[in-house]
Amino acid sequence: MIESIVQTLLDFSSALGYWGVFLLMAIESSFVPFPSELVIPPAAYLAFKGEMSIVLVVVFGLLGSLVGASVNYFLARSLGRLLVYELVEHKVAKYLLLSKKKIERAEKYFLEYGGVSTFIGRLFPAVRQLISLPAGFVKMPLRSFLFYTGLGAGIWVTILAAAGYYFGEHQDRLMEYLGSFKGYLYALLGIAVFVVVILIVRQVRKKRIRQNIS
Repeated sequence: MIESIVQTLLDFSSALGYWGVFLLMAIESSFVPFPSELVIPPAAYLAFKGEMSIVLVVVFGLLGSLVGASVNYFLARSLGRLLVYELVEHKVAKYLLLSKKKIERAEKYFLEYGGVSTFIGRLFPAVRQLISLPAGFVKMPLRSFLFYTGLGAGIWVTILAAAGYYFGEHQDRLMEYLGSFKGYLYALLGIAVFVVVILIVRQVRKKRIRQNIS
């Protein structure tokens, strides 16, 4: 199971190439939820095998991160705080895993640490994508925003690239280690499916109750 997932990611990265890394990292750094852990490490592993350049993987990953973060920055700067908060109340925002609470958390973090938070925030999954919004709200100077964002994104991309390259050097050992957790992974998958089914059943029941009341 694990081997097939890893191989799928490698095939996907190989097919996309450097511009695929750029595009996916741009998406990951915008408001669309997409884990960078599924982009950079597989590409770095291919670099270990000689199919890609590790330097270009990092460069395109960094550029993509800057573009995605800039999208959030300019949207927040042009639309303004009130309009952005209104938009996240829309149903579509829920599918993008956006919420007023998450933006408030990012804004609080920004106000507490100032412009440097756009650097620190890039290293933490909870605020990485959204830290660009408060920077746009307060119209943070673009040069400072790009500098701090690029610095944080560069460190994060380099860490992920190093992890993917390390995987290439120690593939057999890591696969054996991950394989030892196979039973736990199946158990977690079963629990997740069970929880989803329960939630669906509850939603259907609530909908029927509302229809009967009305």
